[in-house]
Amino acid sequence: MKEETVQDLPPSAKLVLKVLEYNGGLTQKEIVEKSRLSQRTVRDALERLQEHDIVQKDIYIPDARQNLYQLDVETDTEADADAEAALLD
Repeated sequence: MKEETVQDLPPSAKLVLKVLEYNGGLTQKEIVEKSRLSQRTVRDALERLQEHDIVQKDIYIPDARQNLYQLDVETDTEADADAEAALLD
């Protein structure tokens, strides 16, 4: 994930991103509960994060009517690689 992309996101999307970083995969309802943002705000934030390929949406197995949102695996790998490169410099 690129720092410039994250900096350009609205505060609500940054909060949703942090909630997912700390808690792993969550449903939209769980994100609403943990972030205390409105359902509409969380939905908009998730759409923005998906547009930038920061968050991926999967089927939530216990209840297929819901989706599971989690950080994109490639995003985490890129962040780890960037952190390692910074340490080596």
